[in-house]
Amino acid sequence: MANSPSAKKRARQGENRRQHNASLRSFVRTSIKKVIAAIDANDAEKAQVAYAAAVPVIDRMADKGIIHKNKAARHKSRLNTKIKALAQA
Repeated sequence: MANSPSAKKRARQGENRRQHNASLRSFVRTSIKKVIAAIDANDAEKAQVAYAAAVPVIDRMADKGIIHKNKAARHKSRLNTKIKALAQA
């Protein structure tokens, strides 16, 4: 337990940041799930629109350090691969 005033403040700040970061991570996951839902519905056009909306969100969170840059690249690559396969089918 924090005893000094500065330690108490740091504990408060850490908790606020944790909650904020959790909401941002949730936003990334939701945008990815929208793309996957469109892919599962075999709707190539809707999937492409959802992907175009998800990419800036993923990139922004990677820049902020909410998710790792390699994880962001991996998500974008896998989603794009699935969309291309769906468009060819």
